[in-house]
Amino acid sequence: MKILLIILVLVFSTQASDIVVASKKFTENIILADIAGMLLKDKGFNVDHRAGLGGTRVLWNALLKSEIDLYPEYSGTISQEIFAAEKLFDFSEVLNKLDSLGIAVVGPLGFNNTYALGMLKNRSGELSISEISDLNKHPQLVLGFTNEFMDRADGWPALQRSYQLPQKNVQGLDHDLAYRGLASGALDVIDLYSTDAEILYYDLQVLKDNLNHFTEYQALYLVRKDLLQQDPAIGKTLHLLAGQINAAEMVKMNARAKIDKIPSMDVAGDFVNTHFGISVSSNKVTFRDRLIKRTLEHLLLVSLSLSAAIIIALPLGVLAVKLKRTGRIILSIAGIIQTIPSLAILVFMIPLLGIGAEPAMMALFLYSLLPIIRNTYSGIQDIPVSISESAVAIGLTRWEKLRFVELPLAARSILAGIKTASVINVGTATLGALIGAGGYGQPILTGIRLDDLGLILEGAVPAALLALAVQGIFDVLEKWVIPVKSEG
Repeated sequence: MKILLIILVLVFSTQASDIVVASKKFTENIILADIAGMLLKDKGFNVDHRAGLGGTRVLWNALLKSEIDLYPEYSGTISQEIFAAEKLFDFSEVLNKLDSLGIAVVGPLGFNNTYALGMLKNRSGELSISEISDLNKHPQLVLGFTNEFMDRADGWPALQRSYQLPQKNVQGLDHDLAYRGLASGALDVIDLYSTDAEILYYDLQVLKDNLNHFTEYQALYLVRKDLLQQDPAIGKTLHLLAGQINAAEMVKMNARAKIDKIPSMDVAGDFVNTHFGISVSSNKVTFRDRLIKRTLEHLLLVSLSLSAAIIIALPLGVLAVKLKRTGRIILSIAGIIQTIPSLAILVFMIPLLGIGAEPAMMALFLYSLLPIIRNTYSGIQDIPVSISESAVAIGLTRWEKLRFVELPLAARSILAGIKTASVINVGTATLGALIGAGGYGQPILTGIRLDDLGLILEGAVPAALLALAVQGIFDVLEKWVIPVKSEG
C-alpha cells in the first residue's frame, strides 16, 4: 500500500495546470522544446519540459495518451515513420489523419532538417565519392546508422533498394556515437540530419541525394487539440514561432549547444530574447544541486523496486521449494524475464504505465526477482534433511518450521540474492533516463549527446559509488544479522 501511495504521488507530481512539453534525445529537438516552453512561460503558463525522453514512438504514444501536451516533430517523420503503414502521399492527408486523432500542427517553423549521408571529406575524396550512387563502387565500406533509421520506412532498407547499395556491414547505433565512430575510422558512412552542427565540426562531406530519395523534414510542433481548445492563447503563442527559424540559424544554435558547450536553455533563451524581446533568467544549477537531485531520483527508483521485489520474491522462493512442479514454473518464468534486454522491458512497460518513473520501477522490479527467488529457493533447499526432520520431530508446524528453522538457516543465501539484485538495480536504473525517470542516467545521456566526458562521469561515477555503497551496506548487514560463529 505504501508503494502504491508513493507511485500515485509521482503520477500526480506535475500540477494539472502544467503544460507538459517533451523532446527527443537530440540537441535540436531539446532546443526547440525549450523555445516553445519559454514563450509559454512568458505568457503566464506553467511549463514542465521533459527533455530527452527517447525516440519518435515514445513521444508520439505519450502524446496520444495525453501524458505530454506537445513536442517538436518533423513532417517527414510523421509521414514516413508514424504513419508509414498508412501510405499518405500528400501532407494534407497527414494533417487530416492527425486531426482525426486529436492532434494539431503548429508550423512549419522555417527549416528543413532532412536526412542525409555523410563521410569524412578526406575519405570521400580518397574514394571519389560525392553522391550516394557512388557508394555502389565500394561494397567494403562500413555503414553506421541510427537505430531508428535502420527501421523506418524511408531509412536504410528503402535507401538500399533505391540505390541498389551492396554494403553488408551495416551497424545500428546512437546518433551521437556514430560521429565518434566516423572520426575514429571505425565507420565510413553515417546518416546525418542536415542541420547537425557536427557536419562542420568534423569536416564532413554530405553526399548528394541524386535520386531524391529523402523527403522534406520540415520542423513543427505536434500539440493536443483539446489543449488548444481549452485555452486558445496557447495556440496563439506557439504560432508566433511559425516561419521564424531558418536552417542557418538552427545550425548555429545546434553548434553553440554541442560544440561551444553552451547549455540548451541558454541557447533557447538567447533566441527568444533576440526574436521576441523576452528576457529569460538563466537558472544556474550547481553540481551539488544536480547531484542531490539525481541521487534522490536514483534512490527512489532502486529502493521502491527492490522493496517490492523482496515482498514478492521471498514468498515465491518459499513456494518454489514447497511445491516442486510450481517451483519449476516460477524459476523458469523469472529466468526468462532476466534474459530480456533491459531496454526491451522499458519499451514493453511504456504502453502499460506510460513514461517516467513508473515503467522504470516496474522494469527494475522484474529484474530483481530472479536473484532473490533463486537464492531463497537454494538456501532452503540446501538445509540438511536431518535438521528438517528434527524440526518435525519436536512438533513444529509447517509455519513454525519455516519461521524458526528454514528462513534463519537460509538467511545468508537470501541476503546474498537481495544484495545481487540491489547492485544490478543501481546499474540498470541509469537506463530509466531514456523514458524520463531521471536518476544518474540523465547526465550520462546528456554527456553522450553533447560529447562531454565531464557530464558522463557526473552520472557514471556516483552510480558506481552507490553500487559499492549498497554492496558494503549488505556486507555489514550480513555480519550483523548472521554473526560468524567462533570456532573451538
